[in-house]
Amino acid sequence: MTDNNTVIPEGPAPQTPQTRQERLDYGRTVFDAVNGGIGQRVLDTLEDVSPALGEQVLLGFGEIYARPQLSPRDRQLVTLGILTALGGCEPQLEVHVNTSLNVGLTPEEIVEALLHSLAYCGFPRALNATFAAKRVFAERGLLPVGGGKSVDPS
Repeated sequence: MTDNNTVIPEGPAPQTPQTRQERLDYGRTVFDAVNGGIGQRVLDTLEDVSPALGEQVLLGFGEIYARPQLSPRDRQLVTLGILTALGGCEPQLEVHVNTSLNVGLTPEEIVEALLHSLAYCGFPRALNATFAAKRVFAERGLLPVGGGKSVDPS
């Protein structure tokens, strides 16, 4: 269970023998639970060029994303930070900003995470990530974020 009631379905323990299809099916279940359909665009885009990469995405969701040590919400915070730091990952950032919203992060929390990244990876990457988030917020009718006001930390 996550903060916004997104449920990661329980799967077999990693040491349990499974067929590849069972692993893919479980990965699909986890993928759909957190992406709310948004991630399907990524899989659809891969279908005619590299369906094997799409399968790897599903396997990753079943074997890594579903681990109980971090909630989906926390995993998305980590993912946003990593994609921001890498730079050049704006399409993936858009997918993960959508997923972040789906698993309970607020637009304000997402913006704050991206602002926090400024100190570690610099203005260009923090700006690009924020612009990617803004596109998602605009698509979902979530602008202006925080009423459009800057928060005085004092």
